[in-house]
Order: sequence, then C-alpha cells, then structure tokens
Amino acid sequence: MVYTNTNTVSMKRTGRSVCPNDGLCRSRSSLVGRRRLVARRQSVATVASVATVASVASVGSHLSLMRLGHASEYKVKSGSDNRPSLVTRASGQQQSSGSFSDEDSRSRSTSGISSGVRLEDVSVTFKNHQVLKNASWEVKKGERAGMVGVNGAGKTTQINVLLGKLVPDGGVVTLARKNMKIASLNQEFDVELSRTVREEFMSAFDEQMWVIRRQEEVQKGLEECGEDMEKMGKLLDELNELTSKAVDLDVSLMEKKLEVMLPQLGFELADLDRLVASYSGGWQMRMCLGKLLLQDPDMLVLDEPTNHLDLDAINWLEGYLKEQELPIVIVSHDRAFLDALCTKIIETERGVTQTFKGNYTEYIAQKKEQVAQQWTAWEKQEKELERQREIVRRLSAGANSGRASTAEKMIEKMKAEGTYVEKPFVPKKRSFTFPSAERMGRVAVKIEGLTHGYNGRTLFEDASLEIEKGERVAIIGPNGAGKSTLLRLVMGREEPVEGHVQMGEHGIVPNYFEQNQAEALDPDKNAIETLQYAAPDAKLNDIKGLLGKMMFNGAAMEKKAKVLSGGEKARLAMAKFMLTEGTLLVLDEPTNHLDLPTKETLEEAIEAFEGSVIAVSHDRFFLRRIANRWVPDLDLDRRALALRAPRLSDSDSGSHSIVRSLARVAGLSPSRTAS
Repeated sequence: MVYTNTNTVSMKRTGRSVCPNDGLCRSRSSLVGRRRLVARRQSVATVASVATVASVASVGSHLSLMRLGHASEYKVKSGSDNRPSLVTRASGQQQSSGSFSDEDSRSRSTSGISSGVRLEDVSVTFKNHQVLKNASWEVKKGERAGMVGVNGAGKTTQINVLLGKLVPDGGVVTLARKNMKIASLNQEFDVELSRTVREEFMSAFDEQMWVIRRQEEVQKGLEECGEDMEKMGKLLDELNELTSKAVDLDVSLMEKKLEVMLPQLGFELADLDRLVASYSGGWQMRMCLGKLLLQDPDMLVLDEPTNHLDLDAINWLEGYLKEQELPIVIVSHDRAFLDALCTKIIETERGVTQTFKGNYTEYIAQKKEQVAQQWTAWEKQEKELERQREIVRRLSAGANSGRASTAEKMIEKMKAEGTYVEKPFVPKKRSFTFPSAERMGRVAVKIEGLTHGYNGRTLFEDASLEIEKGERVAIIGPNGAGKSTLLRLVMGREEPVEGHVQMGEHGIVPNYFEQNQAEALDPDKNAIETLQYAAPDAKLNDIKGLLGKMMFNGAAMEKKAKVLSGGEKARLAMAKFMLTEGTLLVLDEPTNHLDLPTKETLEEAIEAFEGSVIAVSHDRFFLRRIANRWVPDLDLDRRALALRAPRLSDSDSGSHSIVRSLARVAGLSPSRTAS
C-alpha cells in the first residue's frame, strides 16, 4: 500500500494575556565577568515581570483542532510497498520512506480548490466490510453542508478521514491550503465546571500559555541561580527563545481577541469571573464554540451540536452559525436545524455519497423526484432488456442467428458500467403501532393546584392541567425549568409539595420513556434478553421482529448492551419502550441519538396511537408532527436560571398554567409568552 498523507497535529491550547518584552532579551552578549551577568539578570527579571500582565492557573483543554500541515492533499492507492510516504502537493517531493512515482503524481488532482476541502472517491473497509465505496463531496467558504444517512452509513468515518484521524484505503482528500486548521465541536461539551469563564476561554491558547508558564519558571530560575554563570547563560538563552516565540504566537493579542468575541457569544466582561458551573448547557456550548473560534480555524465540523440543548440555545446557535463565513460540515439528526442552516445536503447511502443543493426539506423533495425518475428509467430499461432476451431465445438458432447476436451485444452494452440504471434502493420499512387504547377513560391526567420545587426554588405554583384521551401534549421550555420534573410527578416518582397530580381512574396504564433510558440498559444483557425481561409474556418471534425493525440483524441481537454504539443503545431502548403496553405515553426526550428512519417510525406510531401522549422534546420537527396541543416557544432570559429563582403565582387553569410556570422560571412575564 502506498499512500501520502498530511502531517496531522492535535493542538491543545490554553492561554492568557501578556505584553511582548520589547526584545530586551533577544540577543545574548558574551559572558564577561560576574557583574555584567548579574546586571543582565536583573534587567531580564524586570522585563519578564512587566511582560506578565495576567496570571492564570495552568489549565488543559481537549478541544479538537486538527492542523493539517505541510501537505494539502493526500491520496491512497494500491502499490507493492506498504510503507507510508509523505508528499507535498506543491513540490511533489517525497518526505519519508515509501515510493511515489510520476504516474502517481499525474493521477493526483492538480486543479486545487480556493477554500475548504474536497473528498474524491474515498473508500474505507473495516473487517472485510466496505463502509465507504465512493465518497465524493466538497464544502467551500460560505457553505454549510449537512451530512445525513442512517446510523452506520459512514458519516462518522468520513469525518474521521476529514480530521486526519483515519487514513482511507483509496481516494483523494484535497485541502485548500497548507497548515489548514479544522476545528471540531462534539456533542459532549468539553468544559471544566470549576473554572471561571475567563479561564475556560483562555484554555483555547494552550501553546501560548505554555510559553508564559515557562517564562515564569525561567525567571524564577534566574533569581535563584546565584553565581552559577553556566546555568545563568543557559536560562538567558532559553528566555530569549521564549520571547521570540511569544511574539510569533501573538501572545499580546489574546485578551483583545477575547474581548472582541465575548459580545458575539452573548457574554459581557462582567461574566468573566463567574464560574462555568453557573451556566446552563446552552451557554457552555457557546463557550466551547468560542474556544474553537479563538484559534482562528479554517473550517468547522459540528457533530450533533443540538443534543442536550434547549430551544433557546438551538435558536442562538442557528443565528450565530449563519453569520460565519467558514466552511461548515454538520452531522445532525435534527431536521429543523438542518433546514435552518444548510446550503447543501450530503447523503450517504450504502457507502456512496450524493450532494443535493438546499436544506433538508429541499433535499427530501429532490430525492423523491430523483427516485421517481430512476424508477421510470429502470422499468423502461428492464422492458427493453426483456425484449432483447426474447429475441435471443427465439432466434439463437437458424437463419436469424445474426439478429440474436446483435441482441446479445445490445444486452451487453445496456449492462455496461456507466450506462446501466440500477434499481432504486428502497430502505426497509420499519412500521410499528402501539397497542390499542380503546378502553381508557376520557381523562388521562389531571393536575390541580400543583406547587413544587427544590431547595427553596419554586418550579410550579398553583398550576393546573388536564389531558384527555387522544390529546398529544408537547411541553417545552428551557433546561432546568421543570419539564422532566413534571413528568416524574405524573408518573408518581415524586410527590408534589402541594396540590394533586393524578392519572385518570379508568384504564390508564402509563408507559414511561426516560431521558437517559439508553444508559439505564443492563450492560450484561443482549438485545433479546433485554426485551424478554421487559415483556416476559412477549413471543420470541415478536421480539425478533421488533428488533429487526430497529435494524438489529441476527448477530446484533446477540450483542450485549455494553458493546453497543450510542445509536444502537438508543434503538434498543426505543424497542423496549414500544414493546411495553400502555394507554398513556410519557416521553422525555425520546429522539436523542435516534437516526432519521427510527425517528420517523416513532412519529408514525405516535400519530396512529389512540391513547394520550405527554412529550418533552427539543426536536421541533418531531413535536410539529406528533403534537395536537402545544405550548408556545419561549424567548429566554439567559440569567434567569443561573442568578435568580422567582416564585411563581399563576392561578389560571388548563395547559397555559403549566406554560406560564415554565415561562416564569425562565424569567418571563405571561405577557411575553405567546398564547
């Protein structure tokens, strides 16, 4: 195997602000006598003390910032030598062991791209299974590309290739320029809750911070070295190098960069001394994004960025990303998020990628039209092939054998690569229906005079709500407003401080999907055992049939939960939920980690469900489809949850009492909440 690859360096940065020390230690004079060295040491100590403007504790960071250096393109192709070979695209000169022939050079792309990145015919195989066959796409400045496909289609594999974490078996990856930096924001936000906001942002400058810390250590060493001339000389040399490096890294501009970025992220200078722990997940996400942008990346990769965010945080993120000119790649199952942001959609299906212009909804329309046209072309082709085969059968012998030979050549031509129309791929339909709820009473849930909260903080006060049979109620609000608490009260997991939360008296059987249900799976049970334990009376064939609809094949059904991927755990948890009978579905963030086909299966099942539903979700597309009774979207005050806990007083009856309770805990008055 012969391949050429970029140098990839994982950069971990932290930082603080200093001033350059005016070059007073940039050159070292010869050591002539003790007096001269002592005077020089004093001068250095003075300059170094002036240089350090702020003192920030040593803090680490695990932001993913890949610097793709020296080479701006790598290519993988078959060869007789399995050694790696690094090649710069500009010069084509080999930099490490391996072979790189003129033929290899000619087969590489020479046109280049003005910005962003391009993948061409990238292929990857794992354990004899080809994950990617022909991944080809590009994203340029000003473009926001959304990657879609079922779990396991190869989206993460492409991201790992893009970030330089995985070398593909074949294909070309072209970068716009040398030393290109690609920043990655993962769904699990990397922040230290014990830091201040300033320390968290400064953790973006790890290299600069190392220089500053080392300058302090060298300065201390100079103060303690006494009459050791040799040691003093070495320390002065190192300080000279550190000073030059500080200038090269623009250490003096760190504070200025932070001051410029803070208002863009919605922070104020007064927020810098607050603890990260005092902010919600949405604001911690802003910190993570800010840390990436402080490093001046050339491109952003976002992996499920809306997971665990409330609607306010999602709306802010959409608006902020729209203002960015950087090329952006988004991996997400949030269809509303993809609709709001994307300028193109990259679909991965059976290892092959295809690019569609526009957002997610436009992609669905184009895909539907494309499949319809492909069906028409395929059916026309098959009819012609059958006609030609009939000619061969009738005329293969006798005087008309020439016509048969012509027909055989026509068949070969029609089947040739590049001309044959493949039969459209039809994903396996995963339809499912919940058990009938015909025998339930009119009232499913009744809440009267509910007052509840924790540690002196009131979530609901004198709130009331009634849910009837057939109603599908969506409860939305900021993280921490009490949505999950309300569901636990309905389920009897908690007792209200005051008031009553009761289920209806006739035929109300709850089926509860908890927010972290996937993590609650028994790690030592396989998929079949998990469902058998949840529903002892269920037939084995029914269990296997349901697992098949959740994309578990024969071998996967025997895998223990502890070795399943996040997506597989989510689908298994959903299968467990679907197998449980109930007339009242209580759903707490059910779509987290589900791929789009599984979401659609759940949506169709809920739409057809005859009982009642209470759903808490930040997935706007999901809620729009399943809910027939809505709470309004909230315009949140970001400090409400962190700085104050207002007491609530709302004696209104019906669902709007709960709505206004959720609004008030976010710092809103009823007049600011739409009816």
